[in-house]
Amino acid sequence: MSRDEGIRPARLRVGVISAGRVGAVLGAALARAGHTVTGVSAVSTASLNRAENLLPGVPVLPPDQVAVDCDLLLLAIPDDRLPGMVKGLVAAGVLRPGQIIVHTSGAHGVAVLAPTIELGLLPLALHPAMTFGGRDEDLTRLASCCIGVTATEEDEAAWHVGEALVVEMGAEPVRIPERARPLYHAALAHGSNHLITLVNDCTKLLASAGIASPSRLLGPLLSASLDNSLRHADRALTGPVARGDAGTVATHIQVLRDAEPELLPSYVALAKRTAQRAEESGQLRHEAADEVLHVLDQENR
Repeated sequence: MSRDEGIRPARLRVGVISAGRVGAVLGAALARAGHTVTGVSAVSTASLNRAENLLPGVPVLPPDQVAVDCDLLLLAIPDDRLPGMVKGLVAAGVLRPGQIIVHTSGAHGVAVLAPTIELGLLPLALHPAMTFGGRDEDLTRLASCCIGVTATEEDEAAWHVGEALVVEMGAEPVRIPERARPLYHAALAHGSNHLITLVNDCTKLLASAGIASPSRLLGPLLSASLDNSLRHADRALTGPVARGDAGTVATHIQVLRDAEPELLPSYVALAKRTAQRAEESGQLRHEAADEVLHVLDQENR
């Protein structure tokens, strides 16, 4: 296969390593777009179940065998395992010129795939800005999400291939330069992962207060807060910190210290950042911000 034939994002034979929550979903999305998934690697019971449900009839093979018989090799493995997997595949001699090799790590760009470039492969990084559960409904979620695309900086054809693959899967491509990948990934992880931690901590507090249905209480409030934040940025800030109600903040600190002291450091850190943003955006007077920050600083002494 020539390089020009190998980079066409249509009617490709796709190999998936491995059937994790992301790999199984993207493999299924590529199959739905008309490509043929020729092999998938899966070891755990959960990954075998995902392969069976999302990639029915696809042979489950060792990673090196998955790589041999495909035009597009999708590496959907944890960030820290990616460099070792790339080196292992190169050493095994199972890759060939003209193949497209794609990883789904948010933390890495295409530099991690450098050993495959020397063999004549086309490297791409396609990272879905979405959280997946590895179920059928994730295919629907693809239609509403963006996928960060990174290719070799000077290879415009490679960028187009990555973008075409994303569009075929039903998502929206967003170009992420190699140098921006670490900060891009930190932003997404901070927003998505820490939001889950924050919500679950709030649920725990409500349960401790004797609230029977914390999720029912929080759902509409948090949904509105997220929507307002995305629409109006810092103008969406509300609550005692943004109003400068230092006395209420002091009460919060006291009840948290008594009821759930392990949550207090995160409350203080986020309240400080809220006060800073409220002051910088002109919603909180400097004097009121100082009062709130003074109360919060007392907790750290």
